[in-house]
Parts: sequence; C-alpha cells; structure tokens
Amino acid sequence: MTNKFFPDEDITENDLYFICYIIERIAREIHQKNKYVVNKIGYDELVKKISVANVLHCENPLKIVDEWINDYNLEHGDFDITAVDKDLADIIPTPTQMGKVYTRLILRTLGNEEDYIEGMVRVYNNPICEKIDNYNCSAFYEPSYVITRAYIEGDF
Repeated sequence: MTNKFFPDEDITENDLYFICYIIERIAREIHQKNKYVVNKIGYDELVKKISVANVLHCENPLKIVDEWINDYNLEHGDFDITAVDKDLADIIPTPTQMGKVYTRLILRTLGNEEDYIEGMVRVYNNPICEKIDNYNCSAFYEPSYVITRAYIEGDF
C-alpha cells in the first residue's frame, strides 16, 4: 500500500497494527464494537490515518483516542467487551493483543488487489468478529491459522 501523503513511502504492517490497536482502544473507551469505529471513520479517513501512523505511534495513545473520538463524532454505546463472566474467562486480552490478532487476520486474508484498509473494513465487518470479540470463549486466543480458517469457513 502506498502512503497517501508521501508516495515514495510504503505503508508497513506495523502501521496496520497501530491502526488496529487504536481502533480497539477507541471501541473499548466508547463501549462500541470495532466495526462501528471502522465504519464511522470510513475508508478515506482510515487511509489518511494509516499514512501518518509512523508519526502517530510516537504520540500518547490516549491523546489519539480522544482526538479521534472527537474528530469523528464517535458516540458512546453499551457494548462493554471487557464485561465477561469470571467463571468462563480469566483472561481479557489487552488492546495491543487484539490489535495483533486483527492485524494477522487482515494480512492472512488480504486479496491481491486489496489494500490494508480495504482488508480492515472487510474483516471488521465480518460476522466472525462476534466470536473473536467474545472473551467468554477462547476464539481470540486461538493460533492465527485457526482464526484464519474460521474466517474463511465462516465459523469456528
């Protein structure tokens, strides 16, 4: 993927990871699903954000989260991903861990003509995310090849 602002620079997998991580942090902060955050920000704005991700990662992530919430008028919801049944789940993955889970899934399913943001929008809008983001089960904890296979087959 080519950088929107600096065409001589390529977007890296680390840039994709950073955006996935920030999306996860925002979703948790406003009690929404990742899908909501991705769709509300939209493709064009996400392309701009990934193009400056190598600079944004030097910023305080909490500042970035607050700015994006305000800039894109992201509304608070009632989905608390961390509200798990303590008898079923003793592990709640961190936003960095989930950023990695989604980055790997995007990269492993990326089409030949698809850029990172197209892959991101496609993955976050797939129903399999309901299971990945259900921390009462272990879907998020599965090896990336298992998650990829589940994505392709439509279920775990």
